[in-house]
Amino acid sequence: MINLSWILNPSAGLSIAAIVGVAFVLGVLHGITPDEHTWPITFSYSVGSYSTRGGMKAGFTFSLGFTLQRALLTTLGFIGVAAIYKTYNLDGPVYIVVGLVMCIAGYYVLKGRYLHLPIDMLMGRKHHTREAERLPMHEAVNPVPLKMAAVHGLIAGWGFGAYASIITFILAPQVPSLIYAPLPGLAFGIGTMCMQIILGSVFASVMRVKHLTVEQMKKIGRVTAGKALYYGGMAFAVIGTLILLFPTLDAVGLSTGIPIPNVNIIGVSTVLVVSVVGAIGFGSMYEAYKKVVST
Repeated sequence: MINLSWILNPSAGLSIAAIVGVAFVLGVLHGITPDEHTWPITFSYSVGSYSTRGGMKAGFTFSLGFTLQRALLTTLGFIGVAAIYKTYNLDGPVYIVVGLVMCIAGYYVLKGRYLHLPIDMLMGRKHHTREAERLPMHEAVNPVPLKMAAVHGLIAGWGFGAYASIITFILAPQVPSLIYAPLPGLAFGIGTMCMQIILGSVFASVMRVKHLTVEQMKKIGRVTAGKALYYGGMAFAVIGTLILLFPTLDAVGLSTGIPIPNVNIIGVSTVLVVSVVGAIGFGSMYEAYKKVVST
């Protein structure tokens, strides 16, 4: 029987097999608990795929990028470079970058083209057409750029929490040599991937309870995904900026008494998950559903 307390506080002197096993279980816990670096992004891309298989693919694609990043992170932990996390809080910058990428992906879904900075206008040249600017966001049903999910995984993985601390500072230094250093990160990422694939299929299947047609589910899913990515990205960027300005904000939270990371404290991360998945995600889904069934 797995001792959860020991998994969250692994001892020294572990074998490679034990290190990989603990990292995998930690990844499963990370994937199934409401984490701001995984749930909002998996939800957005999964819902946009509008099918169970598509949702599983979205969860896999995001987690693939995340897994590669975690393998790099534990390698950095082995050689000591990851100690930068002990000196600097990088949550703010990571939130901002994740938010910007979310906005770019969401803008594409809603408008049919990628968001870009109006540098040409600053240089005195003509920007894009005003007709394009007036394209109503809620009418577009462009394909969700699933490849962006992998990019999100690579970026979001730089966010640092309790699980990352365990695999980077406790498990990674215990491997016998540099060649084994990526293993804790890979195992952790695969554990996360398993749960994100399951969650992706669940998120993508939400609309099936209403017995909608494929076309209706496709439109609702893509509109929901676009708005969750676009406006959720704004939320990430705003929170990231606030953390940069007021670093102590990241440490503010209300204890739940549950000794499991991601559910032990109601804080900034919880606000992001609830805002993007709950308020923006399901709010947009309900709005799109009402419009589709009324036409």
